[in-house]
Amino acid sequence: MGVILAVIAFGAMIISQTMPRERVILLPNEDGTPSAVVVKTAQGETVIDTPYQVAGITGRGTVSARQEEAASVKERYGSTLAALPPKAASFTLYFETGTETLVPESMPLLARIKDELTQHAAPEIIVVGHTDRVGTVEFNDALSLRRAEAMRRVLVEAGIPAERIVTAGRGEREPLVKTADEVDEPKNRRVEIRVR
Repeated sequence: MGVILAVIAFGAMIISQTMPRERVILLPNEDGTPSAVVVKTAQGETVIDTPYQVAGITGRGTVSARQEEAASVKERYGSTLAALPPKAASFTLYFETGTETLVPESMPLLARIKDELTQHAAPEIIVVGHTDRVGTVEFNDALSLRRAEAMRRVLVEAGIPAERIVTAGRGEREPLVKTADEVDEPKNRRVEIRVR
């Protein structure tokens, strides 16, 4: 009887060492862009780069990958997926040349931003100002920060705690549309608001 129990215990130990103890599942990006994750241990590594692909890590540290169906992942991890915070949202507002004044087309977007903020219990907000290439680098640095601060004030007036909002000015460094110096490009005069 003792030999049988020892064999069963040894078999259970072997199985526990070869069965996945940890799983990494690649979920699809909301916008459909491709992504990948490298899962690495001392015993090896694998890349998962297809939505619902699973990397399993055994007790021995070996890594293997397999494909699962979306329905089975949702069935198994539905409660976990439901508990995830809302997805991050990003908004872009555009400005008049050389000012902190929004163009009329951007005004309706403010209501959408405020609505998005109500869906986040404790939102973290990043407000980044940008400019076109008209003016000096120093002027554009200051203007981009003033634009970000102006939008911060709007969000605080809408009831968002000021300590939840981080602002930054990037000046003319990160244009949406690449231009030569002193070119007045409306798409570069913007503030990007990211909510998560």
